[in-house]
Amino acid sequence: MALKAAPADQALLLDLQAFDTKLAQLDHRAKSLPELATLAGFAKDAEALRLTLGEQNGALEDVKIELRRLESDVEVVETRIARDTERVQSSSSVKDVSALEQELAALRKRLGDLEEIELTVMEKLEEQQTLVDNTTAALDALRARAAEVEVDRDAQLDSIAAERTAAAGGREAVAAKIPADLLALYERQRARYGTGASLLRGGVSLASGVKLLENEMQAIRAAAPDDVIMCASSEAILVRTAESGL
Repeated sequence: MALKAAPADQALLLDLQAFDTKLAQLDHRAKSLPELATLAGFAKDAEALRLTLGEQNGALEDVKIELRRLESDVEVVETRIARDTERVQSSSSVKDVSALEQELAALRKRLGDLEEIELTVMEKLEEQQTLVDNTTAALDALRARAAEVEVDRDAQLDSIAAERTAAAGGREAVAAKIPADLLALYERQRARYGTGASLLRGGVSLASGVKLLENEMQAIRAAAPDDVIMCASSEAILVRTAESGL
């Protein structure tokens, strides 16, 4: 048996559909905020910076290890120079003094070479530290910008949530006035096809934008006011009003 419902109850479906359309639009807005795309871009950039920073910190630690090794070598050579110098000063053997002075000359050359290398490594350390500092600063700046955008995003989402709460409340109030069998049909069609009810205006089903054929219009004109008619193009409940062109 075909479903029947009072024209006034069928008209309520248009209000219900308007609320559902509004809720869908709000959900789309929440998922399509430009702030979300901006934050996604920031997250990608931040990940790249973190990887770069990790590599730079690794290189920095390698230079520090190299510098500590050189400092240790310098300390060893300086200790030997100090020891040999003391031995020269205290030795009475010409042969021993000659040998020590030769060793001291070699040690001083070695010390000079080490100090030159040490200077180069210290410059390298400074350059690497600058790279780390610059990348860290860039990452901090990006995080600060992301925090600002997150504030804007949250404000937008709060606004959308407030609108959604109001729309959901309105929908609930309208749904409570619609007969259960008519509401169930509406919900079923909306779940399947995306639209539960469509206004017939001037012979056009607004859900699909399709103008009904003359034979379809004749069938609708012949239907009782409380007959529930389905739209052939959108599968939504076709709601007739004074605008329908009947």
